[in-house]
Amino acid sequence: MNWFSKMLGGGANASAEPWPDEALIVDVRGPGEYQSGHVEGALNLPLNELPRLAGAQLPDKARPLVLYCQSGMRSESARQYLQSCGYTALFNGCSPGAVALRLQRPIVRG
Repeated sequence: MNWFSKMLGGGANASAEPWPDEALIVDVRGPGEYQSGHVEGALNLPLNELPRLAGAQLPDKARPLVLYCQSGMRSESARQYLQSCGYTALFNGCSPGAVALRLQRPIVRG
């Protein structure tokens, strides 16, 4: 286990698990960061807005969610928060580049 994996705890290991095909991709960065480049098809739900938006935007707590930010730190916080709210299939994808590469999707700007 490298230093980054240790720093993230279990979240770093989650990115190595298989992601279900029906997983929703969620970018937890702010709107400006999202506009500067996000994974095609990703939903933008900023970490600081999750308590307000999660219920309406993510109504199915069993649907798999792949969360990402810039480095994996905010997405790990989002994963922990959503888990505490009863969401059951959560994956920390870490960064937009890592998610795009793994899913073979382009990064979209704007």
